Amino acid sequence: MENILKVQKVEKYYGSRSSLTKAIDNLSFEVEKGEFVAIMGASGSGKTTLLNCIGTIDKVTSGHIFVGGFDITKLKGNELNKFRREELGFIFQDFNLLDTLTAYENIALALSIKGVNVKEIDAKIKRVAEELDIKDVLNKYPYQMSGGQKQRVASARAIITNPKLILADEPTGALDSKSSKMLLEKLEFLDKLGATILMVTHDAFTASYARRVIFIKDGKIFKEIHKGNDTRKVFFDKIIDVVTLLGGDLNDAL
Repeated sequence: MENILKVQKVEKYYGSRSSLTKAIDNLSFEVEKGEFVAIMGASGSGKTTLLNCIGTIDKVTSGHIFVGGFDITKLKGNELNKFRREELGFIFQDFNLLDTLTAYENIALALSIKGVNVKEIDAKIKRVAEELDIKDVLNKYPYQMSGGQKQRVASARAIITNPKLILADEPTGALDSKSSKMLLEKLEFLDKLGATILMVTHDAFTASYARRVIFIKDGKIFKEIHKGNDTRKVFFDKIIDVVTLLGGDLNDAL
């Protein structure tokens, strides 16, 4: 299998010399093409910092992060902007849609920036809208959509450029249970189509849709479990067992 993401001995410090906080502590792991991996951990464990470093929103203090074989920790300026625009897809908890654009225009924006012709943009949007069941909202503005619809539009925007890696930060955090289940089923479907997804979540139910869950504690990998041939219910129970080992309460710590 092709290796899409390689995190190699990454450390991240915050603060000054007199008051340093180590958010990530010599952390290493890999994600292969087509994997759907969830990262879980208590508040302050380093999971969001890790996602920000992979997404080039933050910089590592030491170590290397490779995406598609390229060391992204060495990218700067226009190269960094180009990489972020063309190789990564982002799904945020608060959707980050532009209020003055329709769903169609929000999705099309990334392709327009790349100079894709109008006919090809239209074909791509129609295809992804079919996959994510959002055809009926393409001409609506964000304020006219439900939370679940907005998150599926945001997901369409994230995958429309066919990025090497999709980064999802608490994608179900602002959704009700029905919308969460629908979105997760769509992400699971995208994974089966070959998308590579790395998702940070505090929720065991959400994590149970992934194929592998990495648990982080104090900036280090605490445990890693694979779904394998387990049903989602069995995998969910295994996730809960690790959460218990972590000493966290699902509602408070994770």
